[in-house]
Amino acid sequence: MEITPNFQLGQIVSLEHDDSKLYAEVIQVVISRQLCWVRPLLLLVKSSEPPIINDLREASDLLWPITLFRPALDTEVIDILSHVLAKEPKPELDSPAKQLLHQFIHKVWQAYKKGCTG
Repeated sequence: MEITPNFQLGQIVSLEHDDSKLYAEVIQVVISRQLCWVRPLLLLVKSSEPPIINDLREASDLLWPITLFRPALDTEVIDILSHVLAKEPKPELDSPAKQLLHQFIHKVWQAYKKGCTG
């Protein structure tokens, strides 16, 4: 029996893959389909020192399998989010951030599909 996370609307969740971590806000949970509708907030890339924080507040929402997310701990996001939320969102997502999000989502999806079939 698989345990489904009990996410609340507005909760911050994370999706981690390799050296990157996507933080997003829960918009809706579709229990019957095991999906989570989230709004990306930021993508943290830990491969450099200091880690690179990409503001994704203007990115498209995602509808992803709920099992890929985990609740984000307050202690891990408060400092990071305070830096991002203190700034005004850009009217349009800049191309490098958009490209990083696309690459991250592609890598996660490939790993997820591989895990489901393999």
